[in-house]
Amino acid sequence: MPTTLGLSTATWRKSSYSSNGGGECVEVADNLPGIVPVRDSKNPDGPVLIFAGDSWHTFIASLKAHRSSS
Repeated sequence: MPTTLGLSTATWRKSSYSSNGGGECVEVADNLPGIVPVRDSKNPDGPVLIFAGDSWHTFIASLKAHRSSS
């Protein structure tokens, strides 16, 4: 089993909630089957968090549910 993950085919997009003034900028790549990589757009060569696709979708659904109930 490989121990490294090639992200060379990742297509990154910045979160719509990231500020354009240099604040917290989160990018996700959602074109990789089964995983969702997340990184800091200010440090694209830095560490990447890797989430299982179903876990990421549950996380996003929870955020949306919380936002609509607030």
